[in-house]
Amino acid sequence: MEFFHKPTSFPFMATRKVWYGLSIVLMIVSIVSLSTHGLNLAIDFTGGVTIEATFPHTADTVAVRRRLAASGFRDPQVQNFGSSRDIAIRLPPEGQLNGSEIRAKVDKVLKSVDPGADIRSLDVVGPEVGGELERSAAWALTFTLGLIFVYIAFRFHTWRLSLGAIVAVIHDPVLVLGIFSVDRTSFDLPVVAAVLAVVGYSLNDTVVVFDRIRERFHANRRLPSPQVLDQSINQTLSRTIMTKVVTAIVVVALLVLGGPTLRGFSEALLIGIIAGTYSSIYISSAIALDCGLTAEHIFPTVKKTAVDNMP
Repeated sequence: MEFFHKPTSFPFMATRKVWYGLSIVLMIVSIVSLSTHGLNLAIDFTGGVTIEATFPHTADTVAVRRRLAASGFRDPQVQNFGSSRDIAIRLPPEGQLNGSEIRAKVDKVLKSVDPGADIRSLDVVGPEVGGELERSAAWALTFTLGLIFVYIAFRFHTWRLSLGAIVAVIHDPVLVLGIFSVDRTSFDLPVVAAVLAVVGYSLNDTVVVFDRIRERFHANRRLPSPQVLDQSINQTLSRTIMTKVVTAIVVVALLVLGGPTLRGFSEALLIGIIAGTYSSIYISSAIALDCGLTAEHIFPTVKKTAVDNMP
């Protein structure tokens, strides 16, 4: 099945510098926002209190949130999970209160909303644990980028494609983090998982394009590199668009219907899908071209050593 009825012949490489400029602007805005405002880190990273409670009837999350704030809890997060009767509460660190005191105070608030409310679990996450999770997330992303560089270089025999893939892979999560910094969406562990998924998703598209580049160079090594890259991207364009549209439909459904629990996760995936499609077309291949990519780099010639005085 093809998205386009006729083969396309868009001159992607001819306009690459325009898209470079757009990417540079977006990256600068993202980095400036991250440097000045940072991320709206959730309790997973800052520490705090997580509570699960159940109600005999449908829980009124708005009333619970309002009464928690009136009782002195700063920025309480209240959302349903599992069913309409179950709620999850997240509270910032409470330095003056221990776990038992927090439980008693929250229990009083819940029972003021519904006398049948019951706290099923309460966990206190210290700032040390949050800092450890933050470091682990950074290391996970670093190792991912390093292994991607090695994999692309080994598979396609040239650092030029590796560099293009790495820049594209860095480009996508930076944009995701930048938008999260601007719109102040809560950044938690599910969002980290989504960012890593975006990296893999973007890399998959990039490898598909690189495979087609190798096929086109193998078919005709005398073709100019810009023409080969344009042909490769156009030949994979239908597959790229159809895959992303189908995935985006599911992610948009999660974003609209999933509630606050899945908002950050689905938002990160949606941004990553759009950025990954863009970067696999205009970033990864274009950078390889500007680094001088030719057929000889993908198919290195084997030099035969002459042996003299052979019998």
